[in-house]
Amino acid sequence: MSVKELITVPDDILRKISEPINTLQVNEKKLIKDLFDTMYHHNGIGLAAVQVGILKRIIVLDVSKNDNEKKPLCFINPEIKKLSKKMSTYEEGCLSIPNTFLEIERPEICTLSYIDENGDKKEMECDGLLSTCLQHEINHLDGKLIIDYLSKIKKDLIIKKLSKQKTSNRVIV
Repeated sequence: MSVKELITVPDDILRKISEPINTLQVNEKKLIKDLFDTMYHHNGIGLAAVQVGILKRIIVLDVSKNDNEKKPLCFINPEIKKLSKKMSTYEEGCLSIPNTFLEIERPEICTLSYIDENGDKKEMECDGLLSTCLQHEINHLDGKLIIDYLSKIKKDLIIKKLSKQKTSNRVIV
């Protein structure tokens, strides 16, 4: 188990489509543990494998409010089967887009199929923050980011700002 380095905008890997997992093996189980360690270390509530540079369709979530009662969830090969017509809006942040929070409108309820960390096929219907978080992380697996919901001008401004921050934080040795 270890905390992985987060990939941030404008890294091109965040735009790539993640590959499905055919068999759940030791490497995938270790990756799941590392994703949870990384997510908790950075105080996130969701993380996709692509955000640590691994193009596999794995996401981890924990939308529990209480640190003493963690409720970790793992979704392998998640696939949205149904979205409600009713919409809801949350202010979303993203570990790959530091210090950026955006009001994003998404379907309020989603139904998905997935494989859990034991290799069992599951289906789930969820709403509220869990639904929003799942949609956000599944977007990552498909190369889509929250800034893609913005106008081109706003999106370009955020990318430019983050690119400057990355450059100014570099140390030449």
